Amino acid sequence: MFTQGQIIFAVAFIVVFVSLIVIMYRKDLKMHKIYYKGSLWVLLTFLLFMGILFIIKTTLKS
Repeated sequence: MFTQGQIIFAVAFIVVFVSLIVIMYRKDLKMHKIYYKGSLWVLLTFLLFMGILFIIKTTLKS
C-alpha cells in the first residue's frame, strides 16, 4: 500500500514534528505559567459537566 520511501518520510516527519512541539513548549513554559494560570480548573469543570450530561443521558434513556 505504501512504498518504503513514504513510510520512511512519515516516520521522519512524525519524529521531527513531535520534537519541535516539545522544544517549543518547553521554551514557552514560563509564559504558560503566567498567562494560563487556573486553566486546569476550567478543563476539569468542563469534563465534570460533560460527565454529568452523560450520566443524565444514560439515566433518562432507560
